[in-house]
Amino acid sequence: MENDSQTLATDFIFLGFSNLAELQKLLFVVFLLLYLVTLSTNTTIMTIISLDPSLHTPMYFFLCGLSFSEICYTFVIVPKMLVDLLAERKAISFLGCAVQMYFFLFLGCSHSFLLAAMGYDRFVAICHPLHYNSIMTRRVCVQMMIASAFSGLLVTQTITTLVFCLPFQASRKLNHFFCDIAPVLRVAFAHTNLSEAVVFTLSIFVLLIPLTLILISYLFILFTILKIPSAAGRRKAFSTCSAHLTVVIMHYGCASFIYLRPNASYSSDQDAVISVTYTILTPLLNPMIYSLRNKDVKTALQKALRKSRLSQKDFQ
Repeated sequence: MENDSQTLATDFIFLGFSNLAELQKLLFVVFLLLYLVTLSTNTTIMTIISLDPSLHTPMYFFLCGLSFSEICYTFVIVPKMLVDLLAERKAISFLGCAVQMYFFLFLGCSHSFLLAAMGYDRFVAICHPLHYNSIMTRRVCVQMMIASAFSGLLVTQTITTLVFCLPFQASRKLNHFFCDIAPVLRVAFAHTNLSEAVVFTLSIFVLLIPLTLILISYLFILFTILKIPSAAGRRKAFSTCSAHLTVVIMHYGCASFIYLRPNASYSSDQDAVISVTYTILTPLLNPMIYSLRNKDVKTALQKALRKSRLSQKDFQ
């Protein structure tokens, strides 16, 4: 019994949704349905891009990476959250919390750098269309993808090590539904201003630097679009960027609200609402905004469905 109580004392307890006890079963059904739709839409995007040779271009290569990232991102958070919605004791071990934060941050940071790479791809496509194929080669795209993942890995390793080397209070109650930085730091026994400053600085590196690169890319894109003589040409050029801009606003808007602010302004209720947006709703909306409304993807999807029907008829 003594060993059991010591083991339980090392657990973190989630208090997220605890004030909605009577709605937790309903939330479970809603979040489960949203999660299944997220998995199916992102898997469909990856499959269509992989199977259709006409989509084997840099833009869709990055889209495939984005969809894979969204699947992994939600897998780190949502299944545990769904289990906790039905559980009486919503707990996670010390190691489990560290692992969850590590992969959540890794995927989120990589996502930021990947969006910057996609912004550069749109810049080259619109501002240097004649040199697009020679600049955005397969090798360059793979290198940009690896660089995005490696940058995310370095930041994640630093933040996770910094946070989980701190001593924690005996009562480790997190006002959240997963192990995010702010709620975990708040149950640290003696976290210093230095640790907060380092985390804040790294957050700036992950968010502001990629966002600045994206804004610079779009300044050049805007100047180029304004030089196009026909209104139809300007609309067509802008339409290739509108989906990326929408995803950028959603991602950086939510992330900046959570991470680029003083710790004193932390609000568990506000953070829980915003966190639901970027852990559940954003991964669901991204493929719809970025791919399923795209003419090329819809054409490829229709072609795949026709082939599937014909193969079923041949089999029968």
